[in-house]
Amino acid sequence: MKFAQYKKQAQQGFTLIELMIVVAIIGILAAVAIPAYQNYTLKARYSEVVAATSPYKTAIDLCSQNGDCVSGANFSSLVVTAGVPDATTLTAGIPGIASSGTVFNPAGVTLATATNVATLTLAPNAVSGIAAADTYILTGTRGADGKVIWAVASTSGCLTRSGGKIC
Repeated sequence: MKFAQYKKQAQQGFTLIELMIVVAIIGILAAVAIPAYQNYTLKARYSEVVAATSPYKTAIDLCSQNGDCVSGANFSSLVVTAGVPDATTLTAGIPGIASSGTVFNPAGVTLATATNVATLTLAPNAVSGIAAADTYILTGTRGADGKVIWAVASTSGCLTRSGGKIC
């Protein structure tokens, strides 16, 4: 009966090494997830700037199709400075947007045309992790049929952030 005293007992919990491994795994996952989440929230905030391009793009598309802002095969001179279109641009149907948002800054909107390319630039307000240098630059190239193809310019500040692009 003396051997019954030395009977091995069943394990009743986790060992220290098992707990340390779990903590290390959680730490690694958190180190990866937190920066990704922060970049995701910046993208969500920046979507206000991206959405603000719609009235301009639509107006340029329409005036290009119906010829109101075209001289020959190219754009006529369209100018928006600090969010305010000049008289010719306003006549062509390009809007001036007065309402601002948290991130969108209508005073940061510029539009210029050269030959068959329209360049639309939006500079956001510097708030909530978004810098004023995070510009959103779109180039619209007018085709022979009057359709405008839009692309984000490689010089856009929103593409070159250290944590990843936000536009």
